[in-house]
Amino acid sequence: MSRTTTALVAPELNGKFELREVYLDAIQADEVLVEIQTSGLCHTDLSCAVGILPCRPNAVLGHEGGGVVVQTGSAVSHVQPGDKVLLSFSHCETCAACTSGHPAYCHTFNDRNFGGARPDGSSAMLTKPGGESIYSTFFGQSSFARHSLVHRSSVVKVPAETDLALYAPLGCGMQTGAGAVLNSLNVKEGSTVAVFGVGSVGMAAVMAAAKIRKARIVIAVDLQQSRLDLAKELGATHGVLGNAEDVVQQIRDICQSNGCDYAVDATGVPFVIKTMIESLGTLGRASTVGAPGPGHSVAVDVMDHLTYGKEYVGCCEGDSLPKEVSSLFVPTFSCHISSRCTRRVCSRSTSSSSTTTSRTTRRPLRTARLVMPSRLFSSGKYLERNKE
Repeated sequence: MSRTTTALVAPELNGKFELREVYLDAIQADEVLVEIQTSGLCHTDLSCAVGILPCRPNAVLGHEGGGVVVQTGSAVSHVQPGDKVLLSFSHCETCAACTSGHPAYCHTFNDRNFGGARPDGSSAMLTKPGGESIYSTFFGQSSFARHSLVHRSSVVKVPAETDLALYAPLGCGMQTGAGAVLNSLNVKEGSTVAVFGVGSVGMAAVMAAAKIRKARIVIAVDLQQSRLDLAKELGATHGVLGNAEDVVQQIRDICQSNGCDYAVDATGVPFVIKTMIESLGTLGRASTVGAPGPGHSVAVDVMDHLTYGKEYVGCCEGDSLPKEVSSLFVPTFSCHISSRCTRRVCSRSTSSSSTTTSRTTRRPLRTARLVMPSRLFSSGKYLERNKE
């Protein structure tokens, strides 16, 4: 069954969004029709809207959606009408990366998430029946709409009592920042960490490093003092203004070493990335989660990189497993903060049987439980088993 719905459309790149009526194509076998009730706003949405990241005019963006299932395709079995769901990135589910527990590195990730169409090339949204195609299926979902046809790999079922407005950003930004610390870098207890750019993504990295991995020193670097102050409330031990001329030296002085053990860049700014790499100490490891757009590069001092054994790696979506992220984090949050805590929820959050081992070569890490208020992060009873 096809239908019309209202969507927030970007008619032109670097223009204004407009609310418009659009037409949804008939549901395909691997799709879920979702009534969108809430959506996060990620910087990636804005970067696409202005043309920094791949996009085109007449686009319906949004990739941190939450809503209720209205209809399912014939090849969908993990959700049914009436289920509450959170939405994350799309992946093919069959390539080597997907089947080894790394769907964020799906071989067709860019086409599926930035292509503006379904995997078969058709459009899930049209201007009218038989009309022009609209750039849609963004990250498998295009959540800036009242209703959307979502690829099944993007859909994660959550408990009926879940506050979708609270958890929607989990679908991209939050799991990316925390996952950089837990998965891509695998930060060790007692180590030193610097996070460059402490907006929502960087703040998730700060909390993950401080509260989960128990880093000895967590340094927040940002241009805004207010963000540095908030980062300290959420676990950072130090704050450094990013426009200082001696950022690298300040980090070395704080760590009392030739640099930090780990670093995360959440800005995507080449100059900041270069500074981050320079701030690493011996055998230091750094990762970028911010996206500057195609064609940007960073100069690396090869001799310095070689003699100190530094590593610099990319990080897409925190190398996260969205289904496991949400299924474990939501009940944990309910247990600690909701007045409706039950023994069933506690058991699900802590039992050894809930530790998933679908990553064939990786530790079972769950980034989603890291992104909420600091009191959630402080409970060693629930977080201890996430450490190696």
